[in-house]
Amino acid sequence: MSSLADSRPAQDGPARGRPRSEAVERAIVEAVMKLLEDGVPLAELSIERIARTAGVGKATIYRRWSGKEELFVDVVRTAEPADPELPGTSIRDDLVALLEQLRQRGLMTRSSALLHSVYAQMKSSPKVWAAYHATVIAPRRRIQLDVLRRGQENGELRGDIDVELMNDMFAGPMLVRTVMRPDADLPAGLSEQIVDMVLEGLRPVSSPPVSSPSA
Repeated sequence: MSSLADSRPAQDGPARGRPRSEAVERAIVEAVMKLLEDGVPLAELSIERIARTAGVGKATIYRRWSGKEELFVDVVRTAEPADPELPGTSIRDDLVALLEQLRQRGLMTRSSALLHSVYAQMKSSPKVWAAYHATVIAPRRRIQLDVLRRGQENGELRGDIDVELMNDMFAGPMLVRTVMRPDADLPAGLSEQIVDMVLEGLRPVSSPPVSSPSA
């Protein structure tokens, strides 16, 4: 079984602060991962228990995170694919990059029983889910909406359709396969296939020719 720690993406540099601060934060995050891998439920992950496992004081944790919810969201975020670098070459390329992140996240969740359990626990905790939505989901959705608005402004997308609805049309098929249909395939090329199919219906079209009146 893949572990939550194994699924963490490599960091390109310090997340924040000085190197010593980064090492302390890494130790705290690793402590949370260890407790989760040992089967400790989210509800029983107290700051005191995390601090004891990490070998730090509770004050050290509170200097970096306001509480367990914020810390847990940071831990889960480290296990997800990094936010994609958008090519910026076309609306299609940017949308493919965004959907590919969703596909990779779905594959990662399926490959790790622990990560799947973590998401389930997170959704059962309103405070943690709200924090995750505000700090992870909402910013990503804003990026997607900005891409779609740019597509409308430069004429790549129809301007008469609400961007929120358009976003659901692009992300919906991938979310159905990753969340609602865990048995569905997530093959390479799926992101391109979805984007191309949806774009076909959302590109601006010329007005149909007016028929000549009958003689």
